[in-house]
Amino acid sequence: IGRICNFYGNFGVMVKAYAYIRSLGAEGLKEVSENAVINANYLKEKLKAYYYLPYDRTCMHEVVFSGKRQKAKGVHTLDIAKRLLDYGLHPPTVYFPLIVDEALMTEPTETESKEALDAYIDAMKEIAREADENPEILHTAPHNTPVRRLDEARAVRQLDLRWRMGNQGTKESTL
Repeated sequence: IGRICNFYGNFGVMVKAYAYIRSLGAEGLKEVSENAVINANYLKEKLKAYYYLPYDRTCMHEVVFSGKRQKAKGVHTLDIAKRLLDYGLHPPTVYFPLIVDEALMTEPTETESKEALDAYIDAMKEIAREADENPEILHTAPHNTPVRRLDEARAVRQLDLRWRMGNQGTKESTL
């Protein structure tokens, strides 16, 4: 693999973070931090009737739901995350933290507007309804993306780190 040398970290990321903090100042940083907490608690209050909330208390910058209610209908957290793609939304972190069964961890940022949060809430409510009435639509999601659901077990067994169009090239992976 060649010579191994020291890694100096993500210097560019550190510069961006430093510039962000400096541009906000002490008061601005406090304000955006409060916004992240408010956004997470807004989601918690609006969705706790639809998704099981293992820890019903004031949350900080993230809210963790469980898909236990939906699991009883045969719908898993991964199905919910894939269905969110059909709504044009980035899915939350799934299956983490590990201590929460069917975990859905949503971390709304400090810059999310109320309209964006409401769109996410509406999509999550609709997905909860679909899980009750038509779970098959979640099992086959996503439907509106260029790439459908991947066979994740096969992807692990047959690792291919090279992109090629169609069937061109060999079946062997190269780096």
